[in-house]
Amino acid sequence: MAEFDYDVLVIGAGPGGYVAAIRAAQLGLKTACAESRETLGGTCLNVGCIPSKAMLHASEYFDAAANGAMEKMGIKVSPKLDLDTMHAQRKDAVKQLTGGIEFLFKKNKVTWLKGRASFEDAHKVKVGDETVTAKNVVIATGSSVTPLPGVEIDQKVVVDSTGALELPKVPKHMVVIGGGVIGLELGSVWRRLGAKVTCVEFLDQILPGFDGDVRKESNKIFKKQGIEFKLGTKVTEVKVKGGKATLTLEPAKGGDAETMEADCVLVSIGRKPNTDGLALDKAGLETNQRGQIEIDHDFRTKTDGVWAIGDVVPGPMLAHKAEDEGIAVAENIAGQTGIVNHDVIPSVVYTWPEVAGVGLTEEAAKEKGDVKVGKFPMLANSRAKTNHEPDGFVKVIADAKTDRVLGVWCIASVAGTMIAQAAQAMEFGATSEDIAYTCHAHPTHSEAIKEAAMAVTGKPIHI
Repeated sequence: MAEFDYDVLVIGAGPGGYVAAIRAAQLGLKTACAESRETLGGTCLNVGCIPSKAMLHASEYFDAAANGAMEKMGIKVSPKLDLDTMHAQRKDAVKQLTGGIEFLFKKNKVTWLKGRASFEDAHKVKVGDETVTAKNVVIATGSSVTPLPGVEIDQKVVVDSTGALELPKVPKHMVVIGGGVIGLELGSVWRRLGAKVTCVEFLDQILPGFDGDVRKESNKIFKKQGIEFKLGTKVTEVKVKGGKATLTLEPAKGGDAETMEADCVLVSIGRKPNTDGLALDKAGLETNQRGQIEIDHDFRTKTDGVWAIGDVVPGPMLAHKAEDEGIAVAENIAGQTGIVNHDVIPSVVYTWPEVAGVGLTEEAAKEKGDVKVGKFPMLANSRAKTNHEPDGFVKVIADAKTDRVLGVWCIASVAGTMIAQAAQAMEFGATSEDIAYTCHAHPTHSEAIKEAAMAVTGKPIHI
């Protein structure tokens, strides 16, 4: 039997990779993780989910102070923006969390191999200047920003999500290309800090993949907050001259072009799997039409001993999906049974209010059969009322015959936290009645989930 340097080598230390490495080590497997960044944590911790939340949170405070929300509650303030300090607290959060993963690697005896990895064969991988062998290799290389053809990102005037976190001053006019999660989150940060923000989306509605009601209502809320939308519109050209960008916009369905000027353009039209430079062919692998690595239910690729998880495989590109797959793949390698229920993966947009959903949209549920739907407005929720957070609603979609919950969607200040209850209920196969008859603490935002579940059978109390 061939001797290997490691039982498991994980390529990539993002949420999927670092979790897979730690779990494999916990299960007694000799584990290494290859990562070329100076810090662990991948896109999410370094330039994605974590730093963007630090800026979202700080900008919410500034907005509340600057736009009179605090004054309504009897707090008089005159805020002054110190952008350098705001950036510093973002960087501090990132430093602490990436350092925390390094500590966990040491604690669990995971070897960090620093450098870019590429296959020499299915069990031999070159990392930087050294070559190591592993019985099992897990590809967890994540994703990167999808470029817009003909548009060059200079990280000064035309930025991607990484550059949008680092802007040294508040732009006068920011144009966001793409009305998805990242564009709306980062656009809302700079809108709160004083920028005029225009969001250009190719589709006729924002937030593709979300429930129809949620998409419409979110659009209304963000418009009310001052974000301008140009829907059904494509950007065909971006020219940069003298620190300004001139965009050429055309209706998606054809028509006359128009131009728009901006001093910052954020390109956020999606993400693509990272497989360049991996030499997948040497491991007997190739990618599908979407650039993803195909896997079976257990995260095995077609090559024995090579596994893949996270953004490089089919499914939503979400950190928590990758983390769950990281745990599952390590357990499968160790001979246990690791499973991820891909029907119950929550999605959250961390705008204000937050937008969250889990399971099927009403549109998708109706395609599968008859449904019952219950809705409850946050305006009628006592905690939202006292917090001056009237926007949004909760919507519960249940199977008309069995009453089993198929999907839950909500817009609320703490929707991202609320959705965990819905996900857990669905994981247990709950009916709308199960949620309706579960006692919820009062006054909490989560009571809106209970009331929406009661509304499925037409009996909410507070509307």
